[in-house]
Amino acid sequence: MSASAFTLAMGVSQYQQQGAIGKYNQAANNRAAAVLDGQATQIEQKAEFDIAQFNKTYQKVKGETTVALAKSGVQIGSGSAYNIALSNALEKRLQENLIRYNSQVAASNKREEASFARIKGTIARQESRIKQIGTIASAGTSLITMNQGSFGTKSKGLVVAP
Repeated sequence: MSASAFTLAMGVSQYQQQGAIGKYNQAANNRAAAVLDGQATQIEQKAEFDIAQFNKTYQKVKGETTVALAKSGVQIGSGSAYNIALSNALEKRLQENLIRYNSQVAASNKREEASFARIKGTIARQESRIKQIGTIASAGTSLITMNQGSFGTKSKGLVVAP
């Protein structure tokens, strides 16, 4: 095998490996992004579960409060009983909103991480393409340098007589 063929074969091999590495890195980052998107969805679903659990607890406390007020002889729906019920209802709404807000922030953060993972994968792929271009240029330069004499670009040291 001549030096030119060897250089060409090595350049092709390196080019292919660089492409494979770029594709692998992009795929790995895309898988990470998919996992992060899944985590965002799970966070949102957990928020709905947390709200349902909170409402269950709230209804229990509301019932206990109503019974305690009734046992103490307070008229339900007026005065202090009304103020307590109103305060509890407002607190319930606040807690539900807080759970939703926190889950939306956490899910948004996961989705942002997923976007950055996709960007990182795209950058990795582009970097491998740049390396491939460098490999082609390097191999081409080596081939031209090796074969310079056969292309007539190298001076033979001839002197033209006057």
